[in-house]
Amino acid sequence: MCALTHFPEPTLTPTPETPLFRSLPFLASFVVFFSGVAVMGKSRIVLTMTGRFINEVLSFVVFSFLDVIDFILCFVYKVVDFMVEAEWKPCYCSPTRETIAGGGKILVTERGESKVVRVTSSKLQLEEISDTLYTRDSLVSELSKSTVNELRRLKLDGPAVIQSRETRRSGTVRSTFTVNSTIVEMLQGKIQGQQTHPIPRWSDCDCKTCTSWSSSSKETLYVQADGAKDEVQEDVLFIHGFISNSAFWTETLFPNFSQSAKSRYRLLAIDLLGFGRSPKPTDSLYTLGEHLDMIERSVLEPYKVKSFHIVAHSLGCILALALAVKHPDSVKSLTLLAPPYFPVPRGEQATQYIMRKLAPRRLWPLIALGASIACWYEHLSRTVCLLICKNHRIWEFLTKLITRNRIRTFLIDGFCCHTHNAAWHTLHNVICGTAGKIDGYLEVVRSSLKCSVSIFHGRDDELIPIECSYNVQSRIPRASVKVVDNKDHITIVVGRQETFAAELEEIWNNSTST
Repeated sequence: MCALTHFPEPTLTPTPETPLFRSLPFLASFVVFFSGVAVMGKSRIVLTMTGRFINEVLSFVVFSFLDVIDFILCFVYKVVDFMVEAEWKPCYCSPTRETIAGGGKILVTERGESKVVRVTSSKLQLEEISDTLYTRDSLVSELSKSTVNELRRLKLDGPAVIQSRETRRSGTVRSTFTVNSTIVEMLQGKIQGQQTHPIPRWSDCDCKTCTSWSSSSKETLYVQADGAKDEVQEDVLFIHGFISNSAFWTETLFPNFSQSAKSRYRLLAIDLLGFGRSPKPTDSLYTLGEHLDMIERSVLEPYKVKSFHIVAHSLGCILALALAVKHPDSVKSLTLLAPPYFPVPRGEQATQYIMRKLAPRRLWPLIALGASIACWYEHLSRTVCLLICKNHRIWEFLTKLITRNRIRTFLIDGFCCHTHNAAWHTLHNVICGTAGKIDGYLEVVRSSLKCSVSIFHGRDDELIPIECSYNVQSRIPRASVKVVDNKDHITIVVGRQETFAAELEEIWNNSTST
């Protein structure tokens, strides 16, 4: 018989020699690590939500207070204007009133489209204005309205029915339009051939730089030309952004273009109407049409521009698109930097939607605070202009003394050399007022223009989000978008001028060759 050998049953208890025992510290560390990550993730979410809540609460308190301050400043400026200039300065705090066409006075337009009469020396033209000029609810009022509207929406079972009203007389339909009394007063001054206010006004700067245009017989834009003079192959038009000037280009890009580019292209940088050394008429509404008309009269006509490229920044992108649509056969390339394009959701009022996107009335980021004051508060923004623009020579001196940087000094010069009237109306009538037109411009560029479209955007831009550039690309599929890391709304050009100058030359050469 064979002896049976007894083998002990394997134990499941881990020993220091077993792989399971050796892996326990690693598994424990693994679990602890991911538990910590989860906790950190939750903590970050909590901190983010807390910070957002604090920002919302503080913003509500501060901007409610600013609503009151702006209301008080309205009366303060009326008194000061009367004491200094012997007349009341009209403002957009005035109540609106309905105006119907007739008697050669104010023309009335379609519902929903804000238009007024623009009076020139030879003709009357309709100019579109933005209702955001005179329809800016206080924060408390806006919150109350939104709450009521939300309650009504929840109460209604079926879809809301929007009814339109028309004024009918003698069987004919006549549109009505709400016009602010300020606009009426400004237009009446034009119709009567009178200058509404002296130039400059007491709250504007009266230095030689800011008033040089008033001594000239020609009221055209200031144009800084460089590059080719005799054998010009093509022109390049540079359009700056909001509260800036031509130095944004001439002090950064112009010195960095190659001699080859300067021998082929004539470089034309302008100061927009109301900014820099260009005219700053106090009776202008600074509409899109006025800006385009001045560009044509100051650049395209006198320089006999036939074929040209456009480089535009921020606000300038809107003017660039409108100009391209108006001159489709002449534009060879469009280069847009930080285009402020926000698609408007269906059912939203375009002008009001854009104003809230650009100026959300928030304390943080700081650039949102600045945009909100400039956009929502007529008299507070006038006070800022009084302190900064009227004393811009002091700020330029301090900047030069502290930074010892020529570019930064010229940036301050561009930021300060404008009037409140120009900045206020341009912001509302061009940026907000064209909200309903941009889609149409982009469609024309996509379907009818053959020019190349290049878009640049700084990843750290806190004023115009990157999505705006991709929104443009979604409407113009052939457009290229380049997002530059560690660059914001200004440093997309300033600080990388050599690189950007080379990129522009490549764009122009490729557009010319095709």
